[in-house]
Parts: sequence; C-alpha cells; structure tokens
Amino acid sequence: MALDQNLQDAEKAEEIGASIQAAVLEEPAKPIPEQIHGPQTTMTDSTEIEAIQNDFRDLEELAPVMTGPAHSAFSVREKRFIVLMVTWAAFVSPTSANIYFPALNPLKRDLNVSTTLINLTLTSYMIFQGLAPTVFGDLADMAGRRPAYIAAFTIYLGANIGLALQNSYAALFILRCLQSSGSSGAIALGYGVVADLSTSAERGSYMGIVGAGIMMGPTLGPVIGGILAQFLGWRSIFWFLVIVAGSFLVPYTLVVPETGRNVVGNGSVPPQGWNMTILEWIRLRKERKSENGLSRTGTAEGRRLAQAELARGRKLRWPNPLKTIHIIMEKDMAVVLFYNALLYTAFYNTIVSIPQLFQEIYHFNDLQIGLCYIPFGFGCCVASFVNGRMLDRNYRRVAKQIGFTIDRKRGDNLRYFPIERARIELIWPLLSVGLAAYLCYGWVLEKNAHLAAPLVLQFIIGLCVNGAFNILSTLVVDLYPQSPSTATAANNLVRCLLGAGGTGIITIMIGGMGRGWCFTFMALVCIALMPLLVVELKWGPIWREERWVRIEKQKAEQKAKEDLEESNSAESNADEAREGGNDAGKEVAARDDKS
Repeated sequence: MALDQNLQDAEKAEEIGASIQAAVLEEPAKPIPEQIHGPQTTMTDSTEIEAIQNDFRDLEELAPVMTGPAHSAFSVREKRFIVLMVTWAAFVSPTSANIYFPALNPLKRDLNVSTTLINLTLTSYMIFQGLAPTVFGDLADMAGRRPAYIAAFTIYLGANIGLALQNSYAALFILRCLQSSGSSGAIALGYGVVADLSTSAERGSYMGIVGAGIMMGPTLGPVIGGILAQFLGWRSIFWFLVIVAGSFLVPYTLVVPETGRNVVGNGSVPPQGWNMTILEWIRLRKERKSENGLSRTGTAEGRRLAQAELARGRKLRWPNPLKTIHIIMEKDMAVVLFYNALLYTAFYNTIVSIPQLFQEIYHFNDLQIGLCYIPFGFGCCVASFVNGRMLDRNYRRVAKQIGFTIDRKRGDNLRYFPIERARIELIWPLLSVGLAAYLCYGWVLEKNAHLAAPLVLQFIIGLCVNGAFNILSTLVVDLYPQSPSTATAANNLVRCLLGAGGTGIITIMIGGMGRGWCFTFMALVCIALMPLLVVELKWGPIWREERWVRIEKQKAEQKAKEDLEESNSAESNADEAREGGNDAGKEVAARDDKS
C-alpha cells in the first residue's frame, strides 16, 4: 500500500509540474472552494481537505521535478576559460574597425584618394561584417564552433598580412572586405558559445562579459591605432592585428574544446577525432590505457553510440546564408532586429564622425583623436558588465512574480516564460537618458563647446544607448535558442547593413543639416520608433508560440518520414532475406535430386 501511495504521489507531482510549465501563471492560484471549510465536514473529509491543501502549498516545490542531464557538463572553471577566449575573439572585430579610424587621414594622403573613397572602405567593411556571419553562423550551428573559429581567423590573419603590404586603394578596399569577413564571424560565434554553456537564468552575466570584450574595441582600438599611426605609420596597425590574431588562433586551436550542442551535446560527448584539442586527445589516450578490456569496449561503444545519435540530427553541407533570412522574417525577431539595428546605426554614426568633427573643431592630430574615444568606450564596457547582472536579476524577479521555478543546472524551458518582459523592462530608462544625451551631443558640437562637454556625453551615450543595444542582443539569442549563432548572424546582418547606409551618408547629413540637427534627427527617429518595443511586449509571446507550434509540427513530420523510411528499409531487408532463404532451399533440393 505504501508503495502504491508513493507511486501515486510521484505521478501527481509530475502532473502538477507539467501543468505549471504549460502556462504562464499571471494570476494567483485560485483559492480552495469555501464549501470544503464548512461545518458539515466529517473527519474523513477533513483528511482529504488537508491533502488538497498540502497539494496547493507544495505546488511550487513540485514544479522543478525534472529529469535529464545537466545543461552543460563543463565545470565553472572551464566555462570561464572558454568565455574568456571567445571574449578575446569578440574583441578582434570591433578593434579591427576602430583601430582603423586614426589611420584614415594618413591613408588618404599616402594613397592620394578623397575622403569619400576612404569612407567607402568603412562602408564595405560594415557590409561584409553583416554578410560573413550568415555563413560562419550556419557553419558553427551545423559543424561546430571550433571549425568556424579556425576558418574565420585563418582568413583574418591572411587579410591583415596583405593589408600591411599593399600599396593601392583597390588592394586596400578588397582586403578590408576579407578582413571584415574573417573577424566579424567571431561575434556571432561568441554568443553561440555562451548559449551552449549557460542557461537563460545566468546568460545575462556571460553575455555581459562577451559584450565587454566587444566594447573594448571602441575604447582601446582608436587609442592603439592613434599611437601606432603617429609614431610607426599606418602599416604597423595591420602588423599589430596579425600578432593579435595569431596569439588567439594558436592557443584556441590547441586547448579550447568544442561546445556546439549538436556536436558534443552538453559537453559530455567527445567530438570527432579531427575536432579534438591536444588536451582532449591526450586524455582520451590515457583513458584507453587505464581501462581494462571489457570496460574499454563498453566505454568506446557508448561514446560511439552518443556520437552517432548526434550525427543523425546533423547533416554536413555547404553553409546556407539564406537560413538567416528565415530568422529575419519571423515577426517577433523582425521587430527586435530592426530596432536594434536602428540603435546601432545611431551608435556607430557617433563613432565614425569623431575623426572629422574633432579635427575640424579642436584641430587634433591622430593620437589626440584616438584618445577622445576613451570615454565612449569606457561607458560601453561599464554598460556590458552592469547590464549583464541587471538582466539576470530581473529574470529572477519576473520568475518569482509568476511562480516560475528556475533550473540553473538543466536550463529553463522558455516556451511559457515571458522572456520579452524580463529583458525589455530594463530598456526604458536607458533609452530615455541615452537618446537625450545623443540629442544634446549634436548641439554641443554645433556650438563648439569645451572638449569636456562632448566627452561626458560620449560616456553617457556609450553607457545607455549601447546598454539598450546589449539588452536587445541578449533577447535575440533567447528568442531563437535552437540556432543562437545563426540568430546572432541575423542580428549582425540587419544592423550592419543599416549601419553601413548610415555611415555612407553621415558626412553628407552633417554637411547639409549641420551637426546639431543631424544628431537631433537621428535621436527623434529612435524615439518615434520606440513603440515597436511595446509591440514586441504585447504580441511577441504570441508570435513566439506560433513558431514553437510550427517547429514541433515540422519535427513530427520529419520523424514520421524517417520512421516510414526505416520501416520500408526493414521490410525490404526482410524480403531480401526471404528470397535468399528460398534460393538456398531450391539449391538444397536440387542437390538432393542429383544425389
């Protein structure tokens, strides 16, 4: 009887746990009907009522009854090391873009080209910064993170060597496109690695670390570029990037493990031999030597089965950039991606315009212009760290409000969690302060104010506008967890294409509208389109659920198709076996007749 009662309790726990995951608990639990407290209640009824009350009280405790492996098999130390390495990689792309700014004037003089042509190398860089991750993101989600990283940085390394040696504008233009293609994939890959390692409850902090690496580019890039261009010439900038790329590529290839979930699962399944690090290969050899024959056979068989199971869901093919377009066409993703791209365009136009405006107003040289990027970049770095913690804290707060139990070990099912609300709630004060500072920034430059004024406003813009940008970038990964690198690639594509257009016309806008009205116009556009975020809050969960239903239907159809193929294959094998048996029987009968 006790055993039966335990089984019933376990089944009841599973039912309640499933039901609490099946809907967002926006309303408090309904009270127990009043009639069960009435005076007519008997002793037996009291026992039943007490059991019901206990069920209601234990509802939250029963919710986390879950089974299955941990979200990540990597230790905390391993996670931190991997995130540190991908942060280093993510630092490369914006550094490559920003270290170039102080070299614009020397390159213009040495190559004897106009400002418009030199600015085209910025526009082309941003275009390829948007296009390249669509290839590397799909490659990473398909074949793993390591092959994509190694391929991207090999291209990047070669492009920088070429840039350091070139002597013509045509070579500069083409090699900048290759440089962008190699470096820009690192951002999409970095966010994909974070999604591999972290659950939604802790993702904000890890994204903040990677975001800080990305934002170190606007801080350190122009300063380093200014020093190198001023004292060693513009070629030294590209030799410096060769050193940076090589110092990442060598240790990454040797010691950083594969994290792609379709290749190694949660990290417990070893990758294919060609995708192993030196450390993994040595550890695997030691395991083979230390185990006896029987256990070694069992371990190898289990490893082979796990790899085969993952390989069935993974088909190696040529990366498909159009997969990114499918993500952009999702309604909830389109809203977030477009507004995020708008913020990035305003953000990047501030950076791009600094060399021209500060030389005109304050008559600065290359080194001084580089130093003027420090407040802006410092604000970006602070935003990345602070926003990460704020995102995690707000996630816990929203989960507590709706009675959602966080599972830090295995990860949360976000299907019925209001992730849009958990992320976007933090963005309103940042946008308000950041866009106000952005508007004032133009008029401070218009009036040729003291240098301290634009630098302080740069810090505020970096802190607030970039902080809002980071929040929406985190939401992009949360909305498409099945392909995080491809989702980030979609984010890159939209923001870089829109940003490239803004970069191409910012000089024309400043010349035609004046500094004050140019930045005022961009700030007002961002303010006017803020209701898009309200649209995402209201209809985003509905659109996300529609996508989940569609994906489940596609998976069911695919599984039914595979089952049918397996069934047909089994029947075909059985028919062949029967035919073979009949032929053998005929041969035996023929031999008997002869004898």
